[in-house]
Amino acid sequence: MMNKNTQPAKLVIYNRDGLIEEEHFGYVIRCDKMHVIEQIGDDKNYPFYLRSCAKPLQASLIIDYGLDEKFNLTEEEIAVCAASHAGEKIHVNLVKNILDKFEIPVSKLKCGEHQPISRTAQDELLTEGHNPTSLHNNCSGKHAMMLGLCKLNDWDMDNYDNIHHPLQQAVKKKIYELCEVKNEYPITKDGCGVPIHSMPLKNIVKGYLNLFCSPKYEKIKNAFLNHPYIIGGENRTDTKIIENSKNLIAKVGASGLCVVVNTELEEAFIVKICDADMKAREFVTVDLINNLRWANIKLSHNIETNQNEKIGDIITLL
Repeated sequence: MMNKNTQPAKLVIYNRDGLIEEEHFGYVIRCDKMHVIEQIGDDKNYPFYLRSCAKPLQASLIIDYGLDEKFNLTEEEIAVCAASHAGEKIHVNLVKNILDKFEIPVSKLKCGEHQPISRTAQDELLTEGHNPTSLHNNCSGKHAMMLGLCKLNDWDMDNYDNIHHPLQQAVKKKIYELCEVKNEYPITKDGCGVPIHSMPLKNIVKGYLNLFCSPKYEKIKNAFLNHPYIIGGENRTDTKIIENSKNLIAKVGASGLCVVVNTELEEAFIVKICDADMKAREFVTVDLINNLRWANIKLSHNIETNQNEKIGDIITLL
């Protein structure tokens, strides 16, 4: 539920044959490293959970602790550590390779077994008669990274998901540093079981700028820019954006979040759709990119029948 003092803006209208069928509300905040440049909807600095938008920020510890150098991690392996991957074979194999490098069994992953997000991968498992494993979980790369950090620092691996574990304390400290968070905000568990932090939307944007526009974390930036399919996969919004642009990094998060960074201009924006509709999130994010002339990404705004007959439009109010 939104805080009663917040005022989300109407961002998307679905117009079916002259009638408004759907309306989606939310917020957009665009920043550079110093200022809020543009804001649509008044979030009143209400804190939202980062969900999977935390993953690149969490992955900064790979560089801070030298995990990449110690285990000779490739760009693809760094990418999957920061990904909400679709559970396709390319993703599963990468996570398994990372765990093999760490000499850590798959059984140590605490993210839980999960069907792949990719419909193609789901069909392949069904055809092959296999059940999904924890490797198919979209958070398995992040969990593999966390286990690697535990091994590197001689931290206990059996309760790495506990908020009081030294790993999670290091994660919190780093996220607060990158996002320039000065106050304490609520913490809960994410869908995959590890702690997830909340903060105002503008702080999330600042965190992305401080990460992806810092020479220290160039390996993470290059992992995103050079391997967009690893970051998401089949029909994933962040993959589409990175693949169809030159200097843009994108990362989606559950509950209607998407962050986009223009690494050349050193500007970024966040979209938050209040009802978490993923299609509305994609239209708002892509249309804003196009309006800013950061890229020219094609999306069909038509509402069509199964016979490809146009019967309406999807309109973004940006």
